[in-house]
Amino acid sequence: MKTSDFDFKLPEELIAQTPLENRDASRLLLLNRETGAVQHRTFRDLPGILRPGDALILNDSRVIPARLLGHKIPGGAAIEFLLLGRREENVWEIITRPGRKALPGARFSFGEGLLMGEILEVLPDGNRIARFEYEGEFYTLLDQIGQMPLPHYITETLKDNRRYQTVYARENGSAAAPTAGLHFTPALLETLKEQGVGIGYVTLHVGLGTFRPVKAEEITDHHMHSERYTLPEETAALIRDTKARGGRVIAVGTTSCRTLESVAQDHGGEVVACCGATSLFLYPGSESRFQVLDGLLTNFHLPKSTLIMLVSAFAGYEHTMEAYHQAVQERYRFFSFGDAMLIL
Repeated sequence: MKTSDFDFKLPEELIAQTPLENRDASRLLLLNRETGAVQHRTFRDLPGILRPGDALILNDSRVIPARLLGHKIPGGAAIEFLLLGRREENVWEIITRPGRKALPGARFSFGEGLLMGEILEVLPDGNRIARFEYEGEFYTLLDQIGQMPLPHYITETLKDNRRYQTVYARENGSAAAPTAGLHFTPALLETLKEQGVGIGYVTLHVGLGTFRPVKAEEITDHHMHSERYTLPEETAALIRDTKARGGRVIAVGTTSCRTLESVAQDHGGEVVACCGATSLFLYPGSESRFQVLDGLLTNFHLPKSTLIMLVSAFAGYEHTMEAYHQAVQERYRFFSFGDAMLIL
């Protein structure tokens, strides 16, 4: 298939710029992956849609305030660092703007000297490797001087950084939120547990490659970015038990989906506790690579993105594109702060 097959017309006003006041007030498009039938619900309806014995698998990665504004030392020229991922203690892969000021050996100051950064290496793709110096705890310092790295399509200022975090975020490391989980509230999660829905967690730190456009004409020519994940034994056991009892395993977000399916692919179809990295690319034609999922809860994604390709692989291309067409007609809110889709 071609990348252009995953394009669709989206009115700009449907791109959600701010989160709703109440997280679980989002709309929910329920898609039957077998028939393509669509129902229009709200996220608060989720307890009535899921069944006792089902399991939700959520990504507990926490977005770090990864955007740092500072200046070069000496000289004072302005610089922006965007943290992509930690390579080792105090050493990170970053994006810099402007890049010409960030050559090996260049030093920069952030937060009036609370954080110092030095460029160690320029990578072939233009990203940099930087080492940081500071006193205290790194993530506490980031919370003090960093800014949330909102996606490029959000132009409004975020008034409360907590709204770009899930309520269950706990493992620092993401450069972007696993947005399918933004709809959950503590009360809704508790209601689901009380009715017998299992709740399990994986950790996959989301990189900015999530938003990187597919430039290849043929989708199979696209090179997928790699992201680190952890699947704990408690979650692996929940998945195995759910399957054994005939319950459904439902991934919350494409990140949870890629984690579970990567683990199964690497372990002969079994879900086991492990850590690793995944560059798994799921698209129509790779349906056989879904060995774990019975359902997927996700937001509405960018045209021609790897994420809409993943959804199309799971729900079927025609069903997915028709559901997106209906979502546009029904004026659903799109992208990170938008509404949700549940595929069962």
